Amino acid sequence: MVNGRDAEAVSAAAQRVPGAVGQPGSPADPTVADALIDRCAREFGSIDILVNCAGTAEPVGSSILNVTTEQFRDLMDAHLGTAFQTCRAAAPRMADQGSGVIVNTSSFAFLGDYGGTGYPAGKGAVTSLTLAIAAELKEYGVRANVVCPGAKTRLSTGPEYEAHIAELNRRGLLDEISTQGALDAAPPEYVAPTYGYLVSDLAKDITGQIFIAAGGFVGRFDRQTPSIVAYRGHHDEPPWTIDEIAAQLTR
Repeated sequence: MVNGRDAEAVSAAAQRVPGAVGQPGSPADPTVADALIDRCAREFGSIDILVNCAGTAEPVGSSILNVTTEQFRDLMDAHLGTAFQTCRAAAPRMADQGSGVIVNTSSFAFLGDYGGTGYPAGKGAVTSLTLAIAAELKEYGVRANVVCPGAKTRLSTGPEYEAHIAELNRRGLLDEISTQGALDAAPPEYVAPTYGYLVSDLAKDITGQIFIAAGGFVGRFDRQTPSIVAYRGHHDEPPWTIDEIAAQLTR
C-alpha cells in the first residue's frame, strides 16, 4: 500500500512498485487511517509492515516567538497525527496475529537543534510514541523502531530551505559540519536500506531503538537514562532547599 496526501505522487510511486496499491489521503484523519489498514488486509490478507514517513516543513522563520496555534496544530497533525492514527489502526491486527513490524520516521530535529516548534515537537512525540508502542507490543511479537533519516527530498531542496539552514548556522543552532550535511544530503536511496533491514527477519530481535540513516553512515541514539546527582531519603530527612539543589547541580 502506498499512501500520501498528493494523489498524483501516490499514483506515480505505486506504479514504480510491482503489485503496489495506491490510496491517497491524510492518515492523520482516523477514517483515512482505518480505510488504509482495512484495505491492506483485504488486498494482501494481513498487515505485516507499517512504515510511517510523513512530514511537512516548518514555516519559514517560524519560532516560539511567532508561531500561531493553527500552524503548531497543523505541524503536530502532519507528524504525530499520521503516525498515531496508522499505528492505532494497525496495532490490534498485528497483536492478534502475533507478528508485525512498525518503523516510524523521526528526525534529528527532535533534539531541538534545528529550531522551530511544531516540527521538533512532532518528531520528538513520534520518537516517544514509538518507544511506548515497542514496550506495549513486545509481548505480542510486534516490533517498533524509529529512523531519523537525512536525505535530499522535496522538504530539503530549494532556495527557501537553503536560506533556512544558513540562518540556523548564523544563529549558532547548526555547526559547520551539520550545515554542510543538510545542504549536501545524499539521495533517499542511501536511507531506504535501513528501513528494509528493520522490517526484515534479520532484525527480529530489535525493537524500541532509535536509528540514524543519513548519507554514508548508519548510527543509533543511545537510550537516555537518568543519572543521580544527589539523594536524600524522604522518610527521615527534610526536602532539599533551593540553595542545596543549586550547589549540587553546579558542581
